[in-house]
Amino acid sequence: MAARFPLVRLALLWLAASLLTGCGFHLRGNLPLSQYPAIYVQSEAHSELATLLKQRFLQNKVELISSYQADKPALTLVRDTLERRTLSLFANGQVAEYELIYKVEYLIQLVGQEPQRYQFELYRDYQDDPNQALAKAQELELLLSELRQQAANRIIRQLARLG
Repeated sequence: MAARFPLVRLALLWLAASLLTGCGFHLRGNLPLSQYPAIYVQSEAHSELATLLKQRFLQNKVELISSYQADKPALTLVRDTLERRTLSLFANGQVAEYELIYKVEYLIQLVGQEPQRYQFELYRDYQDDPNQALAKAQELELLLSELRQQAANRIIRQLARLG
């Protein structure tokens, strides 16, 4: 009877692995960008999103080219903007909650193809409290950093899909 339990466990493990692979589950993390040995990234001078993207490319062992070359892919960050919309007010009329909208527009030009334009928006709710202005300012910076990281990840995933 003791010999049956290892077989049952092995069968259950095999079944779980089969179900996970069958449903398309993949672990997330650094995406291999081996199809892009080098890439040119163009952006505004002090773009924090561009800095994050360049770090991600270096982590994935993609060489960053300093000038455009027709035989290498190019990524152009057209714009990234942050807007905020009022969601709710306190009884005294001050804003209690904002919705942050981070918009990103970029172009990807692969070798021998026309540039493809992409854009997306990321949303976050932000509760404001004028009595805790310093803490809320730090929270806002953390939210912006998180939004930029998500945007960089999304652009990298788009590039990986195109290759």
